[in-house]
Amino acid sequence: MSDTPELPDSAETPTPDSPPRRAIRSFVMRAGRMTEGQQKGIDQGWPRFGLTLDQGMLDLDALFGRSAPRTLEIGFGMGHSLLEMAAAAPEQDFIGIEVHRPGVGALLNGLLTEGLSNVRVFDCDAIEVLNRCIPDGSLDRLLLFFPDPWHKKKHHKRRIVQPAFAEQVRRKLKVGGVFHMATDWEHYAEHMLEVMNVAPGYRNQAGEAGYVPRPEERPITKFERRGERLGHGVWDLKFERVD
Repeated sequence: MSDTPELPDSAETPTPDSPPRRAIRSFVMRAGRMTEGQQKGIDQGWPRFGLTLDQGMLDLDALFGRSAPRTLEIGFGMGHSLLEMAAAAPEQDFIGIEVHRPGVGALLNGLLTEGLSNVRVFDCDAIEVLNRCIPDGSLDRLLLFFPDPWHKKKHHKRRIVQPAFAEQVRRKLKVGGVFHMATDWEHYAEHMLEVMNVAPGYRNQAGEAGYVPRPEERPITKFERRGERLGHGVWDLKFERVD
């Protein structure tokens, strides 16, 4: 099991203040109870940091009020890693995408608590966000940490890392920008490597080694530490846009 909440389908009852949702296609959603802090994040943080598909193609400089390196994370779970990265790099801007409502609330509450202003949040399908809201050539990094591995063979087609997705990501990255993936499922790591090695316009930063050592800039989650104690591996891949 991974940090990213891509678990069996379930319906979630929207609140009156919830932004409109569209069909989830990049991953599926689970329901969850909201803690007081998470609800505070939604109530107070969403008006400040929330983004919706109907805003259309974003002017990122206008959105953040500056020109800065930009990172987008797909499936930030409960937001711990994204919050840590944003706090450690206030000179950079971050966009997070997550459909799990308690996770969105947790991240927003963290932003309020730590007084951060360099993060914006979508709570809808990542494929739609990339298609409709993120300008081509605008991202320095795109992060995909611990996506659902869909480990059953009959479900492999549901994995988000596929040739069409690799091309979509490439268009959104600047030349020199990096697509950074991490997974704790070795077979999914092999699948990612197979897809990305033949994706046009990329260079594997690990070269023939395939996988890079765990980068210092990727925070270690509680989930990952627990996995390490149990002897579980984690595989990081970094592919740079070269064309």
